[in-house]
Amino acid sequence: GSGGAIIGALARVRGERGQGGLETHILFFVAAVAAGLINSLAGGGGLITFPLLALVVPPVVADATSALALLPAYPSAVWRTRSKLREVPRLWLLLIPSALGGLVGALILVWTGDRNLLFLVPWLVLGGTVLFVLEPWLSRRNAGGQENRGLATALWPLAVAVVFAVALYGGYFGAGIGILMISALSLLRMGDVHRVVPLKNLLAGSLRGVAVVVLVIYGEIHWGYGVPMAVGGLIGGYLGGALTGRVNRTALRVLVMTIGFGLAGYYFLTLYGPSGLHFGGE
Repeated sequence: GSGGAIIGALARVRGERGQGGLETHILFFVAAVAAGLINSLAGGGGLITFPLLALVVPPVVADATSALALLPAYPSAVWRTRSKLREVPRLWLLLIPSALGGLVGALILVWTGDRNLLFLVPWLVLGGTVLFVLEPWLSRRNAGGQENRGLATALWPLAVAVVFAVALYGGYFGAGIGILMISALSLLRMGDVHRVVPLKNLLAGSLRGVAVVVLVIYGEIHWGYGVPMAVGGLIGGYLGGALTGRVNRTALRVLVMTIGFGLAGYYFLTLYGPSGLHFGGE
């Protein structure tokens, strides 16, 4: 069946560790298309690209190459949904902390070189997903059943701080950044899911773009895998951007929650599961 085919493909990838066979590159390209599509619709594409890359390269390089692979998906998705972004006031107030957080997070990654912070990853993703699940109830409770009209002026300093904190995580480790950003923007009442997802794409794309520049400067990118995966991410992001406004709101929320809980479960199993499992293929 398809499950056996996937397991077999992963086994061959593991067997080709360091060899970079054609089959590995094709598998990674297809994975990047799927991840770019998922990222532009909701978030969590790093669940696909990072574990695959971690089978064949060291964890930091896998993190950096995954960031490069998924980066082209963001501008293509943003371009397709640019009309939604025109409705967001004071957009620059969110772009600045997003870029700064991505810069600081990437510098922490290349300067420390260890993965201690990754033990927080499943908790961060799980918490963000739970918040996203509770967002409609919290919004109704806070707004007294009124229509969500966006962020109040007095709350913009809080929004700046929250976006910076999320971007800091995203610059250090990108998997799950989309879920966390969507959760943060939803709780800040930046709009419904069809408005939040394009904004998430813009902010996540800016912070990951800055992070990729840092990672390129420090030589952490595996270009042999990264370049074809970036092409795949571009294709996936364009397809996802074209579908964003056409996906049913309930279906999109279910997609976000499924990816979020799946991503959290994967990292809980990897970090705290049987001793035979090692994070990032270590």
